[in-house]
Amino acid sequence: MKNVTKIFLAAALFIAAAGFVLTSCTKEGPQGPSGTNGTNGTDGKDAAETCKQCHAKAVVDRIATQFELSKHSWGSAAFEEAGNPGCDPCHTQLGFLYVVDNNIPATFTLTGGKWVNNYSAVYSASIGAISCFTCHSSLHTTYGAADLALSTTAAVPMTMRGGALTIDLTQDSSRSNLCVKCHQPRPLTANTSYDPSGRLLNYDSLVIDPLFVQYDTTPGAQNKGIKPSYRMHNHYGVVGAVFAGKGGIEYPGTEDYNSSPHTTVASCQDCHMSEPMYGIAGGHAFNMRNAKESALSSSTTWNFSGCNVTGCHALNPLDANTAKFKNTRTEIQGLLNDLAAKINAVGGGHDLLHRDASATNLWWGLTTNNYDGYLDIYDASSNPTGYWKLTSQPKFPSLLNVQVGALINFQFCLREYSLGIHNTQYVRALLTNSVQALTAAGL
Repeated sequence: MKNVTKIFLAAALFIAAAGFVLTSCTKEGPQGPSGTNGTNGTDGKDAAETCKQCHAKAVVDRIATQFELSKHSWGSAAFEEAGNPGCDPCHTQLGFLYVVDNNIPATFTLTGGKWVNNYSAVYSASIGAISCFTCHSSLHTTYGAADLALSTTAAVPMTMRGGALTIDLTQDSSRSNLCVKCHQPRPLTANTSYDPSGRLLNYDSLVIDPLFVQYDTTPGAQNKGIKPSYRMHNHYGVVGAVFAGKGGIEYPGTEDYNSSPHTTVASCQDCHMSEPMYGIAGGHAFNMRNAKESALSSSTTWNFSGCNVTGCHALNPLDANTAKFKNTRTEIQGLLNDLAAKINAVGGGHDLLHRDASATNLWWGLTTNNYDGYLDIYDASSNPTGYWKLTSQPKFPSLLNVQVGALINFQFCLREYSLGIHNTQYVRALLTNSVQALTAAGL
């Protein structure tokens, strides 16, 4: 017990001594002389006020609300095509910015015995729905006017033509080139079971050698070109090419391949982003009509503010019943019907072209029979009720070069969607001269 007491006593004395030592070490010396005062800094800007220049109800908040009405915003393509590098340059945000930032060419390269379309994203940049940052990739960088600069206004080599043709719409500071970057047709390539190299279709040969059999159903025939299918088409973005007056199969005929004044005077933004908006048409909704339906209908109301308020038609305003608008569309619809009849004639009583009378057909009402630009060929998933077959009866008929060219022109002029308003002269020439070319071929 005495030993324990001695231990505690020794510990207490040690702690007391340590406290004394520590206390004595913190004693302060005399205060040193004061230093020289620093120079006053420049007053900074109120960051919140800078943000408010854009993030206000009358600016970005209004634009964001408009954008929600745009197919760029609510379209499902960005989700359906995510992870598909070949489609994502137009369907996803990162895919688009990848081809812009890396200046990816629209050429084809022979790689390992196969022609590869270089215009593609990579898997790591194949995601993201279209948003503000797609077209304005500099947002939140300078926090000034430069933030609103467009991601690109450079001339657009056409991927459909492997870069052999270029679209450059220089009016309005070349802003339309941003739209055309995506709204352009895709290439048609040889089926790899016919030609393992998958080469790009020689569009010039469709004009130079119109009677060549592009697809031959003769038993034992060795096909080396394209293979017809339900989705044998140049995709949906043909409007940029039509507006520019480039890319169609230009058969000689009575109509010259000129372009309407829109091609050099107007821009995509003039009409599709016009202010003030009319319902859901105009602004960053990009719509031309105040209608939620996909197809045209009697209730369609067009927004002509971009044409009349600030545009070229201010002195002679347009509306849906103005002859310049209505008669042009009636004429082009008639020419589409004429060309469809010529294309279908080889079917012996059944159309080659696919009909779709449902309101989901984006081109409903543009032709009498509501064609959508596809071919009525059986496809287990996409067209299970298709009439024509490739390996059994009824067998899809053979196609000459001139018929393939006429089909491409039909798709161009149907899927540009405006019934010739974008570029009346070019559409009229493609349709009229295609009919004449088929007639000259005995079809």
